[in-house]
Amino acid sequence: MKILFTDLDGTLLNKESKVSVRTKKFLDEFTAAGNKLVLSSGRPLDSIIEVKEKSGLDYDGVIIIASNGTQIYDCDSKTAILEKRMPLSYVSYLQEQARVYGVHIHTYTDDAIVCDSEDEEIIYYRRRIHLPLVIADDYASALTQGPFKMLAIDLKDHDRLTNFRASIADWAADKISSIFSNDYYLELFVHDAGKGNAVRYVYEHFGVSKDDTYAAGDAQNDISMIEAAGCGIAMLNAPDIVKKAADVITPKDNDNDGLAEYMWSVL
Repeated sequence: MKILFTDLDGTLLNKESKVSVRTKKFLDEFTAAGNKLVLSSGRPLDSIIEVKEKSGLDYDGVIIIASNGTQIYDCDSKTAILEKRMPLSYVSYLQEQARVYGVHIHTYTDDAIVCDSEDEEIIYYRRRIHLPLVIADDYASALTQGPFKMLAIDLKDHDRLTNFRASIADWAADKISSIFSNDYYLELFVHDAGKGNAVRYVYEHFGVSKDDTYAAGDAQNDISMIEAAGCGIAMLNAPDIVKKAADVITPKDNDNDGLAEYMWSVL
């Protein structure tokens, strides 16, 4: 058995946030041969399940790595295999620091987004992430347990995000990882999570050799996953920092079935 770990946006999905007919054909053949598909994304679990269902990825044995590796979910049994939540005290600190730097930040319950206002950033984010919105001034008070991640967004000034990130660096050293998933989004989650750690956990959990694993992505939060797999795949549309971490680069981009074309060439 081989395992394919694949990011969604910019990798498995095209610019319309869909799995193309040709990529779907590859996935049909890949899973029919007894291989395992793992959907790995910074998106929260419910959003990934929505993509899975709308795309017809109803294969046996599908695993989801959600919220940047902080949650691993078995779609057959509908149960979590692994969870790594952020303490509520971290939520309070990060919310306060984001306010100091004028940066939008939000977090999540298990089935909703928690934000202090319906601002431009959350409207933009919810174009693709179709979760309910809970408005709360104090995030920690609105949560009954620690969230899987927080997300800082700035649509106009990337420097504000980098300055916010620098301001928390010393505090975050042994607590929080902060990784860009694109120029607008700074992902924040517990330091011992991440897509790479989740990849290792999954292939060891299922007794699969690292040599039989493939991981594909297009953004900085995919780098640990790309490096953890036996074959790390960067999309043609990925930035150079991601391509440098990969073993191979797809011959085409995500709008032209790049992942499917490469995987067909090696299997």
